[in-house]
Amino acid sequence: MATKDELIQELSDAVISCKKDAVLAAVNKAKDVMEPAEIIDKGLSAGMNQVGILFERGKLFLPHVMMAADAMTSGVKVLEAELPAGTESKKLGVIVNGTVEGDVHDIGKSIVSTMLQSSGFEVYDIGRDVPVRNFIEKAKEVDANMIGISALMTTTLQGQKDVIEFLKEEGLRDKVKVMVGGAPATQAWADKIGADCYAENASEAVAKAKEMLL
Repeated sequence: MATKDELIQELSDAVISCKKDAVLAAVNKAKDVMEPAEIIDKGLSAGMNQVGILFERGKLFLPHVMMAADAMTSGVKVLEAELPAGTESKKLGVIVNGTVEGDVHDIGKSIVSTMLQSSGFEVYDIGRDVPVRNFIEKAKEVDANMIGISALMTTTLQGQKDVIEFLKEEGLRDKVKVMVGGAPATQAWADKIGADCYAENASEAVAKAKEMLL
């Protein structure tokens, strides 16, 4: 019989392998020993976090990340189906994530959305080239705790500031945290425009979101 630590490692490794059948086999094996929430948190999520780190280091590529996320989701669905009614895993927070208007870059933002979702946040990815007003309207609609704003060009950085100013105009700035990111963004820029935090990559975005919302 495998120990709990061995099962946790097996769950994590299965996610990193990006193979759905490996994840499902590991989940079914762990169910006899561990609670569903523990399998998700200590096993599957830990594996997905490692996938994010490997992606940042150039060891894995975008298709791997998407396959790993899909494999993890299939494992989570199996566990959620077996949870008693009303005990589904609690979402850590609600985040609206998008790339500002005039900017059609999508990959980095999509990775951040995937990583946040895999870490237990409820994420609404509103795409790329998103008008300022759409960020605010979506945040109102889903009662978001945080807005993530990506800008990949120096010429579109101003859009991040515009979203924050619009939040102030709508009286929502105190209720909604703002995280900014993208190649030209920096901590100094985040401080200048009054963002709550800056994330350099997807792994950091997850860490900052947890720091801000938990």
